[in-house]
Parts: sequence; structure tokens; C-alpha cells
Amino acid sequence: MENRGLLFIPDISGFSKFVNEAEIEHSSYIIKDLLEILINANELGLVVSEIEGDAILFYKFGEPADLAAVYRQVEKMFCAFHRYLINYDHRKICQCQACISAVGLSLKVITHYGEFTEYNVKNFSKLIGRDVIVAHQLLKNDIEQHEYWLVTSNMLGDQQPGDYREWMEWNTSARQTEAGEITFHYTQLGQLKNEIPHDPIPRTELKDKVKVFTMSKEFKEEIKKVFYTIVHYEFREHWLEGVVNVKEVSHLIPGVGSLLRGELTNGEELKYYASGFSYHPESRIIFSESDEDNQQITNYIMDKKGPDTTLLTVEYYQKMNVIQEFRFRFGKKKDLEQRYARSLQKLEEFMKEISMPGAF
Repeated sequence: MENRGLLFIPDISGFSKFVNEAEIEHSSYIIKDLLEILINANELGLVVSEIEGDAILFYKFGEPADLAAVYRQVEKMFCAFHRYLINYDHRKICQCQACISAVGLSLKVITHYGEFTEYNVKNFSKLIGRDVIVAHQLLKNDIEQHEYWLVTSNMLGDQQPGDYREWMEWNTSARQTEAGEITFHYTQLGQLKNEIPHDPIPRTELKDKVKVFTMSKEFKEEIKKVFYTIVHYEFREHWLEGVVNVKEVSHLIPGVGSLLRGELTNGEELKYYASGFSYHPESRIIFSESDEDNQQITNYIMDKKGPDTTLLTVEYYQKMNVIQEFRFRFGKKKDLEQRYARSLQKLEEFMKEISMPGAF
């Protein structure tokens, strides 16, 4: 049985502060997504030994892997990790501490070659060996930056690390471990973030639609609380008339582009998505939703009128021709106005029952 191989540990820096200072529900969703992204980016045939909160212990038995191939694996994981965070930051709607600080998380990768073996306890398989301890001890070092790839001398043998990218610069250091002093080389990875493409954000198109309805109501609530209540979909059934529940299909945290599924009291199901967002709580917040076919758009416009006063305006747009517009204005419009008037009254009452997270 082979007992030598590669130990590969991607570690999320800033994890402890992120979890301790942020809302636990949203921080756990984000960390779960990031860990899954790292696992799904595995193209080197690495095996997951265990997930250790903010890090994943991968391993692969056999001869030392080609260092260029290991770098490609490091690059793929690093870019996938930051692509998620960058796009999450651009799309986020929730303003809790977890959601606004997620983009500050960083990633380092420790790679070490050594001796270890597996042992099983019931259905669990774990690694044991001095080099497993060494790899974990290397996570704590004197490197000031938080985004780097560390390669131990055990992996290199008599080689020197290569410049796999033109901007790469290698530094050498050492750390006292269980196995004595371990020499390692490291290079910064932050430059890779400049090469990560941003996913396109859906845009709200009003030019081919008619504004068929608008309604405003003043609330004796601060603007952030009005916004918080409207964008959290789990509250919709408590104030929006005709809605039984709303569930997010694509993600558990509200974001631009999130696909939603609403169950209505008439038995119908409506799919729509969060299509627009502008956040300036000192003056105005705008949140938009569109149906799945982009035929209808609802804008929620919140204007700050005072420390505890907010004017909420609901605008409803629909794609229609002149005849359809005429029929709507003299048919469904009055019913829609009455329904929203009752909904905004219920919203006012519901906001008295809830409290907003302190850091929102």
C-alpha cells in the first residue's frame, strides 16, 4: 500500500472574523458555497480527507505530482473562489455584515509531499502521519499577505519552483514543525484576480413597457427597515396580498439575478427574478423584480424623508400594445390598485412586528 503522496490544503483566510462578526445564517451559506466551489474545481484527482471549517484537506497517493500541474490546480481553485466572491459582491442585495464583508475573504494554498496513511472509524476515513501535522502547521507562518501558494522543499526535491506566470516572484522561508525545520517557497496569487471575468448582470429594460400603475405610501420607519422587509422574500406572505409563499430557486440569499418561485392563493405559480438594485440609504433605495419572461416589472422605490420616515413608491410596468393598455386601464387597474393599497397597509402593520439585525 502506498504511504507517500501529496497533501493539498486550500485555506480561507479571514474565516474566523467573518463567522464571528457576521450573521451566522448568511455566513454559513457563503462558506458552504465556497467550499463546494473548491471541491468542484478539483481536476488533479485529489481526494477529500476532511473539511476543517475554513480549509479542505485534499490528498493524493503516489509520486510527487508535476509542479506545473499542481499550479494549474491552484490557479483554477483560486480563480473559481474569487469569481464567486466578486460576482456575489456585484449582485448582492442583502446588506447584512456577512454579505457586505464576504468579498474580503481570501485564499491560500499549502502543498506538501510526505508520508501518511489512512485509517477508518466506522464510516469515516481520516489521514494520520507526521507530514499531515506538518502541513497543518505550515498554515501558521510569518507570510504577511494572505493570498499565496506555498510549496515545501519536500515537493521540490532538487528542483526550483518555476515561473508559471510572467508576474510570479518566489520567496523562501522556513518554519519549525514536528519534523524539524521545514524550508518552503511561496508566491503571491493576488494578480490572478485582475484576470477574472465578471458575470453579466441582468438589466431592467423599461423602454418597451408601459407604466400602468403607481402608488406611494409614507411609513414611520427608517429606510433600511422598509428595504429589509421588502427584499426578504420569506416575509412576502405576511404582507403582499394573494401570495402564499415565495421561495428562492437559485440561491438562498437575495441577489440580482436570483430566480424566485411564488405560490399564489388562486393556485397559480409565478416565477420571477430580482432584476435591479440601487442602494443609497442616505437618500434612495430602488429594488426591481421582473417576471421570468420579462413582460412585467415592479419597482420598489424608497425615499428617505427623515431618520424614521420613508416614502415607498410602487411602480408597475407591463409590456402591452395600445389595445391591451386600454383594456387594462379600464379593467384590471382598479383591482390592482386596491390590492396594493391593502398590501401596503398590511406591510405597515407587519413592520411593527419585526426587528432588523443590528448590523444590517
